[in-house]
Amino acid sequence: MNIYISNLSYAINDSDLKELFSEYGEISSAKVIIDRETGRSRGFGFVEMADDTQGQKAIDELNQAEYDGKIINVTVARARTERPSGNRSGYNRTSRYNEERRRFN
Repeated sequence: MNIYISNLSYAINDSDLKELFSEYGEISSAKVIIDRETGRSRGFGFVEMADDTQGQKAIDELNQAEYDGKIINVTVARARTERPSGNRSGYNRTSRYNEERRRFN
């Protein structure tokens, strides 16, 4: 079971997450997501547990619990959706330019 944890303190690292969840069962992996540019935690992470029953127990008991001074959110991780490549802002400069040209010509 893949578990998503948000609202983590920026001081939390992979081994802290592993230690927190190991009380509930076998941990396959524990990863705090790090910002590529700053090298600082982004405040969320993932834990993968070998057993779904143990994973669900961890979610039930740790969701909305206080951890390192913050109330954490713990849920089943959803599959990542594909993002469109290229212009990520959704703004298409070329079509906007052509629209303006048509209006004034």
